[in-house]
Amino acid sequence: MWMHRPLLTRTRLLHQELRRRFSQSAAAVVLPLDPEAPLTYLPGFPRPDPAENINAIPRPDSGKNISAKERKVGRVPSIVFEQKDGQHGGNKRLISVRTNQLKKLVNNFGRSFFLSRLFDLEVRPAFDSSEIIEKVRVLPRELHLHSATDAVLNVTFIRAPSDALLKVEVPLVFRGEDVSPGLRKGSYLNIIKRTVKFLCPADIIPPYIDVDLSALDVGDKLLMGDLKVHPALKLIQSKDEPVVKIAGARVSDQRKK
Repeated sequence: MWMHRPLLTRTRLLHQELRRRFSQSAAAVVLPLDPEAPLTYLPGFPRPDPAENINAIPRPDSGKNISAKERKVGRVPSIVFEQKDGQHGGNKRLISVRTNQLKKLVNNFGRSFFLSRLFDLEVRPAFDSSEIIEKVRVLPRELHLHSATDAVLNVTFIRAPSDALLKVEVPLVFRGEDVSPGLRKGSYLNIIKRTVKFLCPADIIPPYIDVDLSALDVGDKLLMGDLKVHPALKLIQSKDEPVVKIAGARVSDQRKK
């Protein structure tokens, strides 16, 4: 199993697998990678800002009553666990995070962008302690908000070491609406997907994916397979699923004419 092999061996195997997988596709870009070096971002692809810190303290027990007490004193009950292959978890740690810090991060980035961003998690015996029990890079996996108030109820984090492969719902950013031939003719933008799921090496999780609309005319559409991403990312959904379409004029607009 991956978790029992030395880091150098796991990293080398990961690179070999990525080379094998993407060399089979004629459209794939073969990466000039050192098999013992970490994967890196490539020019032209979005890359995130440096990871921000999230502070946490251990939480000895779980349960509805414990969680309610944590929220009452301004803390969000959370979990950190392993998920190296994007699916199987383990090595769970119960923690609590300050509500104000999580609320600020979620509000600043937005829910989708928060869930596709890496953070440096520091677990201490107490929030004012200088001792660090664990410092680890993490990816938020699940974020539960109150349906009425949008208050953060709980968060699940995944440890994200360099050799991990993680499933990520990457948000899409649409650009070029002002020059799209179809939109300039009076058609409208039908956004079908706002996030797309990829299996990503932890070192190159994109903060978002640019979707270029500048060449789309009336009736044109972009599929998931058309998205331009780092070649080490593996699309989990069907490449034939539509992402966006330039649709014809609305019925109400046609009647006005």
